[in-house]
Amino acid sequence: MELIMKNMFQSLGKSRTANRLAKKYGLRFGAARFVAGETIQQSIAAVRGLNQDGRVATLDHLGEFVFSEDEALESAAMCIQTLDAIAESGVKSNLSLKMTSLGLDISRELCVTSMKRILDRARLHNNFVRIDMEDYAHCQISLDIYRELRKDYDNVGIVIQAYLFRTMQDIDDLASLGANLRLVKGAYKESPQVAFPDKSAVDENYKKIIEKHLTNGHYTAIASHDEAIIKHTKQFVSEHGISNDQFEFQMLYGICDELQKQLVREGYRVRIYVPYGVDWFGYFMRRLAERPANVWFVLKNMFK
Repeated sequence: MELIMKNMFQSLGKSRTANRLAKKYGLRFGAARFVAGETIQQSIAAVRGLNQDGRVATLDHLGEFVFSEDEALESAAMCIQTLDAIAESGVKSNLSLKMTSLGLDISRELCVTSMKRILDRARLHNNFVRIDMEDYAHCQISLDIYRELRKDYDNVGIVIQAYLFRTMQDIDDLASLGANLRLVKGAYKESPQVAFPDKSAVDENYKKIIEKHLTNGHYTAIASHDEAIIKHTKQFVSEHGISNDQFEFQMLYGICDELQKQLVREGYRVRIYVPYGVDWFGYFMRRLAERPANVWFVLKNMFK
């Protein structure tokens, strides 16, 4: 049943029709737990609340279903507005984005041009931009663009997914760039030809890439709610004398709130991924697919 539900939500997340309906009817039935709101102002308020108890953030203006150049340019403009709002408000937050929202599937040149505009604005504000990794079909081009951007920008990082077979090689290839990486397990449905189908294999690979990137001496964001992974990381950095300044834990807005606060109390940097915007449906479906407990939370809200 869990596998059936996971596949169902992953399929729904890619549905244009379902996405249009979600935009029309807004953040209902529990989605507001995981999405900070539809406006910049709502997202800034959410980040300010996180900052008050020692957590920092990365804001993401959600957008995955971009089918025209105008939509892509509008999404880029929203990224720039978000960076401006962060600077004006004084909250502690970076920016995260998906390059498909900048028109990667329409034109590589369009996407790269927008990325450079966004990174220029981030540099003006002394801020940092994280490129989210998407499905396997976008993996190689995303890494290629990241390498191109790193020639001129040092305020950009990218995400690496532990469930892909290629990941260890990617870690090695990015080492020469001194890449700032967010390491995740991976949330997309992929073929067993390219990804580990077994959870235990993903977990083992995740531990290995965390250890490798930390040992290489590069900044590492460990993005996981898995307490076993967090415990493993804490033990590894302690045994190898790795400073807390070289890494951070990252978690999603609305998930494991008490664990986030506990890590802050223990002296670790904790960054919360805070999504906002009207195009929230694909993101929300992946959160439901990841954890069955999220589904029951939504169902309870529907019947309240």
